[in-house]
Amino acid sequence: MARMVDAVVVGSGVNGMVAAAELAKEGWSVALVERGERIGGFIATEERTIPGYRHDTYSSWHPLFVSGGAYALLGDELHRHGLEYRNTDGFVTGTVTDEGRVVLAHRDPGTTTEGFAHASDRDAYLAMLQRFLDNADAIGGFLGGDLRSPRILKSVARLVRRERFTGTEAWLRAALTSGRSYARSEFLGDEPDLLWAPWLLHAGLSPDHASGGLMLPILAATLHGFGLPVVAGGADNFVGAFEALLTELRVDIRTGQPVERILVTAGRATGVVAGGDTILARRAVLASVTPSALYGELLPPDAPVPPVVRDQARRFRHGRAAMQIHVALSAPPTWNDDRLAAVPLLHFSDGSASTAIACAEAEAGLLPRRSTVVVGQQHVLDPSRVPEGAAALWIQLQELPYEPVGDAAGELDISGGWTKELAESYTLRVLARVARHAPDLNDKVLAWDAVTPADLAAYNPNAVAGDPYGGSAELDQNLLWRPLPSAARHATPVPGLWQIGASTHPGPGLGGGSGHLVAQQLIRGARRRITRR
Repeated sequence: MARMVDAVVVGSGVNGMVAAAELAKEGWSVALVERGERIGGFIATEERTIPGYRHDTYSSWHPLFVSGGAYALLGDELHRHGLEYRNTDGFVTGTVTDEGRVVLAHRDPGTTTEGFAHASDRDAYLAMLQRFLDNADAIGGFLGGDLRSPRILKSVARLVRRERFTGTEAWLRAALTSGRSYARSEFLGDEPDLLWAPWLLHAGLSPDHASGGLMLPILAATLHGFGLPVVAGGADNFVGAFEALLTELRVDIRTGQPVERILVTAGRATGVVAGGDTILARRAVLASVTPSALYGELLPPDAPVPPVVRDQARRFRHGRAAMQIHVALSAPPTWNDDRLAAVPLLHFSDGSASTAIACAEAEAGLLPRRSTVVVGQQHVLDPSRVPEGAAALWIQLQELPYEPVGDAAGELDISGGWTKELAESYTLRVLARVARHAPDLNDKVLAWDAVTPADLAAYNPNAVAGDPYGGSAELDQNLLWRPLPSAARHATPVPGLWQIGASTHPGPGLGGGSGHLVAQQLIRGARRRITRR
């Protein structure tokens, strides 16, 4: 017999877990359906190199989560179920150029600006942060709300009331500006560009993509305000806390059950078929999937979807591919600049200059000659992840082609795609770049493991072509137009069916924003119906 619940949530990444928990907390009966053998999506911790070294296989840093609405609602209960964070009050991130120049961001903005060459830039930087803080409620309303909903007018009114027309127009201009252009127009020196242009990669952008001018101050303010929290013992403890909470709330967690199709009855989504079982939904189906999967695979051909929506879903663009490298070290690396030993996350980049080139090479199908290397040192915050006295590097590369057609350096054989040999060769290139700034690195490497773009795509069906960010975040697929211009709200054209996940607003990042937003919309709607009755 078919199981009947109030809501079925398809996909158990952070947005699926958040939505399931918030609905169940409100008293809804919920089924959380996951094709993999474990919940969590791109949140996992494994001993991928040698025993005793716990590596966050995919995502690791949680500033977006602890600063968001889902954490405000669920945080206390997650901590009750064992979630603990480790953070820093000192240097939070930094950039190391190829020439060895180091620019660091401290939790304290004033300390950060002490490293700026121009006094006017120090004032401009602090003014940028203060302006964001003064308008955080309005900007947060845009990023955490449905941009096509009348409710968003409240955020518009707050912004206009505080900033007037000229200030509001400046925010709009920033949203249409690239990060590189924003940094050039606001600062004389290059320190803000060096610090924050590489961070745009974590939002699925490049330094020359529109909306980077809005994201740059948001990223800076978020890291100054919330740091770079990591989960004590590994990111899988975050999933463990959610699993315990969901179990306590009596959520029906089903793993190893890929959803075969979404059921549509009389023009309304009424459940799913997963692993051969039918699960019916009285109120809603929430799907954390890409538009191409939702409209091209899961919905039946006769579902009430306008042809323009299906056509746009077919043409939905995915972004650059990514790669993770996990390195076990016998001891922390000895950096040329001693300050780097205490910095949780570093970028090896020349700012917009080298990062933009690497993005362009990747989008042309080339392995970048000098990719932006993201180096996480979680052991600085959480020594429990490695043996005593040891260290580990969490390396992320976000400017790669899924199907390489060449190597920008003309050195590597790409004829077989992402083979084991290519992964090894590219890893050695990356490690050599890092070793220029930590000369004893190679002597301390005990083992490494690479997760290639092909591995990402095989692990998570939402990572189409190795893109972990749910689709390109260029402006025509972002904000008002995410995921599709003709279906840009989380409520789809099919009544009772909602889309959540990285492919939807507010986009990629481990924040749980879309899951929280949709759950609260459903809860408010149910409360209004009860009030009317």
